[in-house]
Amino acid sequence: MTAPLHEATINSLPKLHSGKVRDLYALGDHHLLIVTSDRLSAFDVILPDPIPGKGAVLNALTAFWMARFEALIPNHFDTSVDLGQWLNPAEQEQCEGRAVVAKKLVALPVEAVARGYLIGSGWKDYQDSGAVCGIPLPGGLMLADKLPQPIFTPAFKAPKGEHDANISFDDTVKLVGEKLAAQVRDITLRLYQEASEFAATRGIIIADTKFEFGVDEHGTLHLIDEVLTPDSSRFWPAAAYRPGISPPSFDKQYVRDYLETLDWNKTAPGPKLPDEVIARTASTYREAQRLLTGN
Repeated sequence: MTAPLHEATINSLPKLHSGKVRDLYALGDHHLLIVTSDRLSAFDVILPDPIPGKGAVLNALTAFWMARFEALIPNHFDTSVDLGQWLNPAEQEQCEGRAVVAKKLVALPVEAVARGYLIGSGWKDYQDSGAVCGIPLPGGLMLADKLPQPIFTPAFKAPKGEHDANISFDDTVKLVGEKLAAQVRDITLRLYQEASEFAATRGIIIADTKFEFGVDEHGTLHLIDEVLTPDSSRFWPAAAYRPGISPPSFDKQYVRDYLETLDWNKTAPGPKLPDEVIARTASTYREAQRLLTGN
């Protein structure tokens, strides 16, 4: 395995932004180069230790899902651009298996979250109010229970270093307009349903996930960023699923669980991870890719 990549160094292109995981560069006037690093964020804080191979797994899974969803919604990929015309050999090596060229779109300021099970912040919300993000649910539900039907719970995308904030559908309408908000909600639930049905055939439950979207100059909605990866989703092995307990998972929940044992206030800087936590997390990401894609 190659050395983990904490941050890309692409000096041939103007750097636009470094997110929690991805480094973005301008590729001419109409495209972006998106490099998926091995950084890991938890509780919206970037941790100091990268997870070897993580970026390649996220990149491969996103490409897999976007290809499956092409008939439902266009995405931001553009495979017609030759990176060899833009980057030197060392920069191309950094991009190997972990970078994509994307159309330049206007990203919506909303994370589109679909929840099918009662877990995480949704469980805490339900315990306090009997609802999740203001959506009432039946009484008597247990931790990790399957919801009567999947729900759409959007969040406002916070700047790096700040926590994303759950918002209502009405707040989403105020941000992007009624028509686009409804379109985002409907396609989010459709993608979650399609993915959940497929994952079930591979022995995986998708408890929840988030999607991100952008629009082109014509206002056409596109699927962007990462799609149904262990960073953006909770994947549970179906064979180990039991309501009433927090199931084992093929995602970064193992890291979250470890961090919950520390005396840490969930603000930057994040704590260092032990070698065994890094190794187990890397293995878990690879196993999720193998089960879902066969590779």
